[in-house]
Amino acid sequence: MAIEVHDVPEEKHFAALVDGVPAGRVEYLRTAGLIAYTHTEVDPAFEGKGVGSALAKAVLDQAREWQLPVLPQCPFIASYIARHPEYADVVYRRSETAG
Repeated sequence: MAIEVHDVPEEKHFAALVDGVPAGRVEYLRTAGLIAYTHTEVDPAFEGKGVGSALAKAVLDQAREWQLPVLPQCPFIASYIARHPEYADVVYRRSETAG
């Protein structure tokens, strides 16, 4: 089972395909200063097969590549970050000097 994740910027989401079949997505809002992951869904036929984790890893790796901090509004993405502390550095942190 091959999971492929790619950005669909015109629809503001990342799509996961399993052997070419749509299997899930992560929706986002992107600004010049951060990216907010707002919703994750996996098709019920692919639940428990690693699609959600593959999506989370891919979107967090992409944010790191874009050098954009992540605002994890989606509970699944937030939970993934909590379980994978190697992604703690990409999480948006409000500046102490922000008002």
